[in-house]
Parts: sequence; C-alpha cells; structure tokens
Amino acid sequence: MNRRTFLQNTSLAATALGFGGVAWAAAPPAFKTVRPLKAARRFSSPAIEAAIAEFQKKVKDPELGWLFGNCFPNTLDTTVTYAEPGGRPDTYVITGDIDAMWLRDSSAQVWPYLPFCRRDPALKKLVAGVINRQARCVVKDPYANAFYGDDTKEGEWKNDLTAMQPGLHERKWEIDSLCYPIRLAHGYWKATGDLSPFDATWRAAVAATLRTFREQQRKAGPGPYHFQRATAFASDGVPLGGYGYPVRPVGLICSSFRPSDDATLFSFLIPSNFFAVFSLRQAAELLDATRQDAATAADLRALAAEVEAALARHATVEHPTHGRIYAYEVNGLGSVNLMDDANLPSLLALPYLGAVPATDATYQRTRRFVLSPDNPFFFRGKAGEGIGGPHVGLDMIWPLSIVARGLTSQDDGEIRQCIQQLKASHAGTGYLHESFHKDDAARFSRAWFAWANTIFGEFLWKTYQERPALLA
Repeated sequence: MNRRTFLQNTSLAATALGFGGVAWAAAPPAFKTVRPLKAARRFSSPAIEAAIAEFQKKVKDPELGWLFGNCFPNTLDTTVTYAEPGGRPDTYVITGDIDAMWLRDSSAQVWPYLPFCRRDPALKKLVAGVINRQARCVVKDPYANAFYGDDTKEGEWKNDLTAMQPGLHERKWEIDSLCYPIRLAHGYWKATGDLSPFDATWRAAVAATLRTFREQQRKAGPGPYHFQRATAFASDGVPLGGYGYPVRPVGLICSSFRPSDDATLFSFLIPSNFFAVFSLRQAAELLDATRQDAATAADLRALAAEVEAALARHATVEHPTHGRIYAYEVNGLGSVNLMDDANLPSLLALPYLGAVPATDATYQRTRRFVLSPDNPFFFRGKAGEGIGGPHVGLDMIWPLSIVARGLTSQDDGEIRQCIQQLKASHAGTGYLHESFHKDDAARFSRAWFAWANTIFGEFLWKTYQERPALLA
C-alpha cells in the first residue's frame, strides 16, 4: 500500500512471554481511553457494542478486554462513510491513514462483522454498501487495486505508466483484489440470505473478473496490462516494459503484484491462485442462487478446474529439510521463489480463506517451513516472532501474520501464545499496527491500520466462542 512511513512509540515495559523461550515486550496496563468518543465515530452498531460488552464482562483479562473494545470496532469507528444514493446502500471504506479504498482491505475489514448482520439491519446495509461499491470499482477497472471515494480525483500516482484514470488511487494488478470482493459477497449471502446486492452491476463485475483472469493466464501474449513507476523502491515497479519476467503459459494466472502491493518476482503467485480457484467457485454458486447467467457460472467453474489442475502440477517443490511444500511464486519454466509474506492471501493463511484444508499434508509441511528461519521473511527477536515481507524491510514482524497463525492453528498452546504476543505488541497505544520491530514493539509502522485491528478482534471473538479458557 506504499505505507512506507515509519512511526515510533516508546511506552513499553518488559514481560516474559514468548514462543520457545523467546521473551517479548508488553505495555503496562494503563488502560486509558483511546477509542474515539461516541460523537466522533463514523458508524455505531448495537450488535458490535453488545459483543464488546459481553467479551469484557466474561473475559477476565482486562487488557484483552480493553484491546478488543478498541480494535474490533475500529473499522466502523474510523474508516467507513455510508450513504444511500437513490435509496441503494453505498459504503466507502478507507484503510486507516490512507484515504483510499483497497478492494482487498475493505473486504477484510468488514468481513468479521458478517455474523452480526442478522441482528443489526443497519450493519447489514453497511456491508451491502461495500459490496455495491466494490462492484462499481471492478467494472470501472478490474486491474486497479485501490480507488478514491471521488470518481474525479487524481492522486499521487496519476503519472504511473499504466492506464490510469481519475478515481483510481493505484493500478497495481493483484489477483486477490478480485477474489476478496467475491469472498465478501458470498459470505454476506450465507450470513443474511439477502440477494439484493447481486444486480446487473455485480454480474458485470463477475464477468470482468473472469475476463481479467483469462487475460492474465497469458496464453495469447502478455495481455493488456502493464505497469511502471518512477520510484526508488524496486518493488514498486514491474520490469521489462511493465509486464514482468517471462512465464510459460501453464494455466495459472499471473499477478504483477502481491497482496503487500509489492511486485512479484515470478508472476504465478501460488497463494493467490489457490484463492482464485475458491473464489471462482463461490461466484458461480452465487450466480446459481440468483438464477442469472448459467453460461458464465459454467465458465467460472471451468476456469477454476483449469487453475486447480495447474496448481497440482506446478505449485509444489521438494525442500531439502521440509519435504514437498508449496512454493510462493513460480514461472512455469522451473524457477521457484521459496518464502512467505505476511499479507493475506499468504501460504500460511490459505485455510483461513477456505482455499486449502488445514489438514492438507502439503500445507502442514509448508506451514512448518514458513514459520522457520528457512523462510527469509520469518523474524524472531526480543519482541516476538512472525512473518514480515519486503514492504517495510527486514526484521519487521506483521501482526497480520501472527493473527493468521492463530486463526489456522488447532493447537491450544500455539493459539494462546499468538494472543499473548499480539497483546504485547501494541506498544501502549491500544491498537495493533502494520508491523513492529522484532526486538522492540515500540518501533512500528502505521499507527492507524484498521485491517490489523479488526482481524485481531475477529481472532479474539472466535477464541472466546470456541476456546474461552485460552483468554484467561
């Protein structure tokens, strides 16, 4: 997200908690009010407020109760703008300190609220508004990853060498940008039974998604998308005229950028291809439910089957220590990038997204790899351990990766340790951050990053419902 601002906070004290004997730092329990006052909140949900009250009453750890009360509603408190133009819900969702709506982030930020929609009609309309706006964004440009609330606005990246247009914040092609809106739409339907968002515009967005995925299989050449940027950061641009390094068309979908908004090394990004298979089938199921466009539904399923077969042939590699694991990126020519990045979809988070079963043997071997020093972006230090990525540099752990680890674990000890480490990482602010230094959680990036806050709330709520003893 080009979030390269580095922030600091210094209010830390020490505590002796950690994985494998590693200690990390925690803030003292001075639970001052940091959540916006009621009058300053962007949106208020009685169902979410009731969940906060229940959690804080039943969970005896006051710091976790304070963090849950701050973090879980953070998207609603600070990032949403709701309207009903023409009587139809419309919701613009910023990421936090960047005034732009990422298709990925906006989906992920409101996803944890889906179970509460049946109890809160206004919240249900708010999420429907996100789906409606995302559909319009995808129709406007399926290759763009982030949009402005004002369709006439031109931003800091207007001079990027790609087909920029007003209303686009950034035009980095990322497979997951088209998967996340489908995940949200399908989840909304399952949670509410409401099919009203799935109108002609939404169906046009699905058709654009299908067309774009096919173009980026690159069977007939590189396709229409290219991207270059005048920048000192190599990961902000795409080489070779903006098309990336060569691939052999094998049925996989090319992604010029990762979910971190960093350029891929090899364009077949494996976690995003797994996500695409799952999302294509979800879109087909939704088209079936609306009794619209059976031909497109069949095409969606056919592409999903093709990509799934290509993953079976090309997604794995033999690691000398961990055995057969999933690669992070490949090119169909034999080149492989072995790593994982904290941003979702990641290899670690595939079961959370529904893309791979947690019981899958290859996933379990891959999990051991990505949570070990064999992953070049796994960091361990005095403040904790977790996965980072190139986006904010070495030794920076992303709380997203610790949440993903906890959400995909069935081990009570591991889940508890993930919660305790996240609890220790907020540096006295009462909120999670984009990343923190492995040796000092007070050195962090992005004080206002709503996705990390809301998914942490999701993790705590899931644990409270399923394994409450772990919160004691």
